[in-house]
Amino acid sequence: QVQLAESGGGLVQAGGSLRLSCAASGSIFSIDGMGWYRQAPGKQRELVAAITSGGSTVYADSVKGRFTISRDNAKNTVYLQMNSLKPEDTAVYYCNANCRYYSGGVLRRGNYWGQGTQVTVSS
Repeated sequence: QVQLAESGGGLVQAGGSLRLSCAASGSIFSIDGMGWYRQAPGKQRELVAAITSGGSTVYADSVKGRFTISRDNAKNTVYLQMNSLKPEDTAVYYCNANCRYYSGGVLRRGNYWGQGTQVTVSS
């Protein structure tokens, strides 16, 4: 009913920047919270940043001052601007969204994940 498509990952040197995008599509009525998570090899998935529909944000301590989350509600898209990247930021980054959508004429709620995009920061 809802699909999340991420883009923007890649390989970058330490100190560089990347911008991730995640677009939601489907029979969407509205999107509440959206966020970015990451999972490094051998580690648990962790919250990187999240944003409410009203624009309130929260960040992991490890990325405060370097990463910025934003969203375009008209495009159902969330972004993650990552600056001053460090090798420890290397991970698969996943988009997450809490959506309200129509299915069979009924308004439903669901939590969705993107497929993940690899970010690799070389030292």
